[in-house]
Amino acid sequence: MAAAPAQMAAARVGATNIGRLRHGKAAAWASASAARGGGGVTAWHLRVFAGVVGVMGCLLLVASLMMSAVHQVQFRNGAISRGFRGLQELKQNSVRTEESEQIMHPRLLEMATSVIMKNKSDSDSVQFSLWEEPYKQARKWKPCAAKHSLPDEVPEENNNGFILISANGGLNQQRVAVCNAVVVAALLNATLVLPRFLYSSVWKDTSQFGDIYQEDYFVNYMKSDVHIVKDLPPHLQSLDLEEIGSQITDMDISKEAIPTEFIKIALPILQQNGVVHFMGFGNRLGFDSVPVHLQRLRCRCNFHALKFVPEIQQAGSLLVQRLRRAGAMQTEMDKQLFGSNMVDDAALAAGVGAGEPSRYLALHMRFEEDMVAYSLCEFGGGDAERKELQAYRETHFPTLAMRLRNTSVSPEEQRSLGRCPLTPEEAGLVLAALGYDRRTFIYVAGSQIYGGAARLRPLTRLFPNLVTKEDVLSSGELAPFKNFSSRLAALDFIACASADVFAVTDSGSQLSSLVSGYRVYHGRGRSPTLHPNRKRYAQILGEEEGGGGNGVRWGGFQRRVRNMVEEYKRVSARPRGRSVYRQPRTPGCMCRAAGDGSVDF
Repeated sequence: MAAAPAQMAAARVGATNIGRLRHGKAAAWASASAARGGGGVTAWHLRVFAGVVGVMGCLLLVASLMMSAVHQVQFRNGAISRGFRGLQELKQNSVRTEESEQIMHPRLLEMATSVIMKNKSDSDSVQFSLWEEPYKQARKWKPCAAKHSLPDEVPEENNNGFILISANGGLNQQRVAVCNAVVVAALLNATLVLPRFLYSSVWKDTSQFGDIYQEDYFVNYMKSDVHIVKDLPPHLQSLDLEEIGSQITDMDISKEAIPTEFIKIALPILQQNGVVHFMGFGNRLGFDSVPVHLQRLRCRCNFHALKFVPEIQQAGSLLVQRLRRAGAMQTEMDKQLFGSNMVDDAALAAGVGAGEPSRYLALHMRFEEDMVAYSLCEFGGGDAERKELQAYRETHFPTLAMRLRNTSVSPEEQRSLGRCPLTPEEAGLVLAALGYDRRTFIYVAGSQIYGGAARLRPLTRLFPNLVTKEDVLSSGELAPFKNFSSRLAALDFIACASADVFAVTDSGSQLSSLVSGYRVYHGRGRSPTLHPNRKRYAQILGEEEGGGGNGVRWGGFQRRVRNMVEEYKRVSARPRGRSVYRQPRTPGCMCRAAGDGSVDF
């Protein structure tokens, strides 16, 4: 970090010299004019003026590059463990701020700390394999949802009416709701109004569809499948939709309902009133019962039609370039995420502070207080932790808190069933067992870690090179997204989707689910995702703890963790009941090349 102050000082000196140069040159010009008798502007005057402007421009450019280089040095080449704004904010804004480390598995952590120092001696081939997925199998699957569902048909404007949805949740829940709404509109032969996003007391974000996604691109891309408009017609805008019986809530539709349920409940209302308003619309449409041509609509929407607005694309492209330590690469993933809005980072383009392109691993830590409290698990914090989490449930999950008064839930059983989110320590143990070493550069996605720096410290002990978006982008670059959690989450989505490896810690997270599927669909077989089985992992950790001095040794722990992760990396079609957003290798979304060169699905 010593280089940063020196370069900042140099930049200040450059700015000072610009002022001196401006004053000195102006004085000389005035003096020369007086000597020549004040005879007006001459060619000599213009040449001097042009020279001054040119010198000033060069100095400003140099100063700008130096400041950009300072930022590059600060986030990539400095002391990375504890000086970052992002990790500092975790410490300052965390709910709990104990000074000591919060450790649940001291014996394993001690072994991992010792072993991880030796991981760097592994052969290059072993290290390289950590960043790959089974390419020969994965490359057989190709994206197919770009094809129109029914190429010979165009949706009619004179249809059954209008579908309006108000989606709840955060960025990723709303994304799922949008694509499910596209399918429901096609199913009911209706016009879809651009979805609205409900304000959440948890996410506290007023962003609407057009603040996050490109409206015109979305409408035009889907126009051959579904007719989409930006607003209800005037004669429907004045109606009280709840009063006339056109509002349908999540209480009226089953979770993951079959299509016929929408036809039975919503279609009569649509035909009678000309409009139906789905309020909430969280996970209301199932997967296995949806016909292939409608399943394709989901994938067309999620993987092709939803493009972030240019402002998010440009900031995301800077984020990814700096994480890679390389300029615009235009991979297939880049094209999908950034389109024509991938901007060159000035410092990287000039070669300032850049070395060889770097790999990075993105880790989604779903260990915020809401997740921890809702899981009903315990994380080694004793009575203080139990009281704190119960108070949180009383405030934010009153129904759950009321149920707990009448029902006893065993935290140990919750853990054995794989229902507890992984702590940063447990995530670090997985990465250490897989062979990643202390040099591994890790991007941490997620909100405030419950327990703050004390909970995070076991992970930073193993992997000191941790960064967040707040570390990589400057305050000015993040300013347009401040106080908009969904737009900040979009940057996490981009960084995770673009990563060389994506590590998941919670299978129930919508971000993890959507990013995993996006990497499968657009990754061309070169975007692996690490996905621990929490139930099996809890069993491994439990045996280590319960065995005393005869507990599992590091070699056994490492072998079992690697087997657990390798099982998820197997390439297969989507199993029944699984989300197409997470596992798009399914009819309507992706096609599989047959042995004779033809294509299935």
